[in-house]
Amino acid sequence: MLKLYIGNKNYSSWSMRPWVLLRQAGIDFDEVMVRFDSLDAGSEFKQVVEPINPAGKVPILVHDGLVIWDSLAICEYVAEYVAENAAKKFPDKSLWPRDAKARARARSVCGEMHSGLGALRSNCPMNIEASLPEIGQIVWRDKPGVRDDVARVVAMWSALLAEHGGPMLFGGFSIADAYFAPVCMRLKTYALPVPAAISAYVDRVSALPGVKAWIDEARVEKDFVVFDEPYRFARK
Repeated sequence: MLKLYIGNKNYSSWSMRPWVLLRQAGIDFDEVMVRFDSLDAGSEFKQVVEPINPAGKVPILVHDGLVIWDSLAICEYVAEYVAENAAKKFPDKSLWPRDAKARARARSVCGEMHSGLGALRSNCPMNIEASLPEIGQIVWRDKPGVRDDVARVVAMWSALLAEHGGPMLFGGFSIADAYFAPVCMRLKTYALPVPAAISAYVDRVSALPGVKAWIDEARVEKDFVVFDEPYRFARK
């Protein structure tokens, strides 16, 4: 059985990606929630995570004694796991696009997300249960890097949706949609201005059963983690 270690659903965008992928794909796994208390050495979070992953971060996937960290590596492993077990467990299921050129492009956009869009990620941290449109307006006004990142996302998604016809970036659900799900959450939380077609894609992603399950569980968490809350003093 696959075992996935994650952080708080409300905050942990990197954990969201493989969790959504597994859930949306219908792959059984055990979830281990390691709540954020502090990222300092000696914190409860570090005491649980570091013996498994010396890097001290989540997500972590454990399978048959193999430990995989980094969300993109986990997604790649899951895709290979599905391919290897296709005949018995996952008939007609593919987590990357089947076409080789589309698959290469999907990996490219996931890689761009993984290493880029830093202004958006740092200025608009994921906070699913919050509604912060007033913060979004200030960030949009004062942070040109955020405007640039959103413009890049809009251009990327628009091209892919037009090329593949939707409803997801490469037609059907793929790793790319799981990988950009936290970006969808940021766009909603901070009400960042995007074209109607992009808003519609965000709504479709949010309605996916795997994404909706994550959102629902994030909204009922009772934690308020100070270092993940740069714009609030308390949870409403």
